[in-house]
Amino acid sequence: MLVAFIVTCIDVSCSHSQKHTQIISDAERIADEHPDSALSLLAAVDPTELTHDSIKAKYYYVMASAHDRQSHIALSDSMISFSNDYYRGKDLKRSIRSASLLALYKFRNGERGTALGMLDSLSSLSDVPDSFLIVPLRNSVNLGTYYRSNESRIKRLMAIDKDEDWHSHYKYLLYFDFLFSGKNDSSLVVLDEIIDMTAQGGEKEMKFRYEYEKMGVLEELGRFAESISMADSLMNEPMGSSIKHYFYLWKSLAMLNMQNHIAATSELAKADSLATAISEDERWYFNSFAYVLHTVLDYQKTGKVSLIPLARINNSQRDNLFDAQHVRQEAAQRALEIENQRLTIKAKSDRQTSLLIIIVLIALIVSGALIWYALNKKRKALEVLERNEILQKLVDESKSTQTDSSVNEILRRVMLQQLGIIKMVAETPTEQNRDMLRKISSVKNGTDKALVNWENVYDMIDNLYSGFYSRLHEQYGNILTEKEEQIIALMVAGFSTKEISVITGRTAATIYVRKSSIRKKLGVPEKEDIVAFLRQETEG
Repeated sequence: MLVAFIVTCIDVSCSHSQKHTQIISDAERIADEHPDSALSLLAAVDPTELTHDSIKAKYYYVMASAHDRQSHIALSDSMISFSNDYYRGKDLKRSIRSASLLALYKFRNGERGTALGMLDSLSSLSDVPDSFLIVPLRNSVNLGTYYRSNESRIKRLMAIDKDEDWHSHYKYLLYFDFLFSGKNDSSLVVLDEIIDMTAQGGEKEMKFRYEYEKMGVLEELGRFAESISMADSLMNEPMGSSIKHYFYLWKSLAMLNMQNHIAATSELAKADSLATAISEDERWYFNSFAYVLHTVLDYQKTGKVSLIPLARINNSQRDNLFDAQHVRQEAAQRALEIENQRLTIKAKSDRQTSLLIIIVLIALIVSGALIWYALNKKRKALEVLERNEILQKLVDESKSTQTDSSVNEILRRVMLQQLGIIKMVAETPTEQNRDMLRKISSVKNGTDKALVNWENVYDMIDNLYSGFYSRLHEQYGNILTEKEEQIIALMVAGFSTKEISVITGRTAATIYVRKSSIRKKLGVPEKEDIVAFLRQETEG
């Protein structure tokens, strides 16, 4: 029995393992294109059940990949380090990808320098297929945009990546890198190439967006008249009608750089007038530019710099950040404490995430408990129903006339009258049991409410079966317990396991366990009938 149990457990374990492996493999196939669906599949996997390192590593690898495609991280993504350690030296492609995902996790958790260093090390690996280096290079460029020049990395990507769909993106990254590096002429050249590409492809919205950015590049190059002309042209296009306030802002800046303060003031007034119609969320962003122009123009008029406009923009930014991130502390020195604000927001977000996880876990536990309670209640109701059916059957047998003269049937009827069924039914005074009690009371041969007189039962078995019980007790009395002898007596009388459970007030599972114990103690073969075996042994 033990061996069979162990084999069953192994089979169940293997089945779970195969199921989890299939789910994780299915999720991996769709993680890049359909990350939400991949995460839904992975939700069916309990990571605590993953006993093999290979399956566990793949699970965390796919989980982090899907989260990355959705541009967010989860607490579980920290386990990508497990995948990274496992795949190192085993699977080159997954090793590089998992290391890249680990770098992303570190970056998003504030370890920017470490993350960028990891990505640069990955992208500089030698004797590695170029296709394996594309992902870490992309991540290195995207994450390092505001922190360093990426010209060489971008050009390398454009050389090794054969996916043409990405090349327009690389072009834009190159333009952006040139702009932030002060290479304005180069940035304009690349931006014009991008504009031509979008025009040829019929991408009107993207073309408009890049032409809008071109105004800023022209301003940086000192080509103010061209910037003003482009602003006038773009604001009259359908897509430009809703953002005219920004075009007037650009024109004001150009006029200011051309030393035309009167025109600059006029254009800025137009921008302010149109900005009154935009949303509160957008207005603080607009004002971050407009207030600077107001400050400069006011200085030209008065010779003084007022901090009020700058104070307004800083206060607006602070309030919006606090509302969005639920930050409880306020910044006292805004310009000098931007990094502290970021850290405060991050810490608050982490606590909220932890609280959310705790709430979800509690909800899952409560839901599980309710489901278990409902199932357990249903199981007990079925047990009660089954028990009542068996009791009713026994009652009917105890009242039957002795038309069947077989030994077993005579013994069952006599024993049923001896076995204290009245007592068992009376202990649970339901209406059904009270009705059953009235039926039992009509049974003849002196049945009353007394408990089972096992001595009388043993005597009956001896009389009907040539001293079976006496031989049993003499031969095995020092091995068998009294309860086990009682079960054997009921088995001899022809009672089923469920009937024995009702008569003895034990569960059917308990009776099965006791039967198994009897079989082991007496050395009864697995498939052989216990009663037949004992008759043979005691008679021999």
